[in-house]
Amino acid sequence: MITCYLRYMIDPYKVAEFEEYARLWIPIVNRMGGTHHGYFLPSEGANNIAIALFSFPSLAAYEDYRTRMASDPECQAAFDLDKRNRSIISYDRSFMRPVLG
Repeated sequence: MITCYLRYMIDPYKVAEFEEYARLWIPIVNRMGGTHHGYFLPSEGANNIAIALFSFPSLAAYEDYRTRMASDPECQAAFDLDKRNRSIISYDRSFMRPVLG
């Protein structure tokens, strides 16, 4: 299993817009073979950092998801929403593996 850790720098005045974007991705990732663990929005501390965590069975499965995203209408609609809202300033992506029992 591989878990994608996405760290977003968001516009602190557009948290609601980012949340709308985030809510679109949870069912998309689940539909496309992943397990979405949720988005985590600013509460206390930094007001411009959000996190997303989701897992795929393997890096190959994640890469397949990324390929399929390019032609998936729901994915494109989610990307278009943020192009209009401009809530995401930047993001970085890391991949983690679990340590199990």
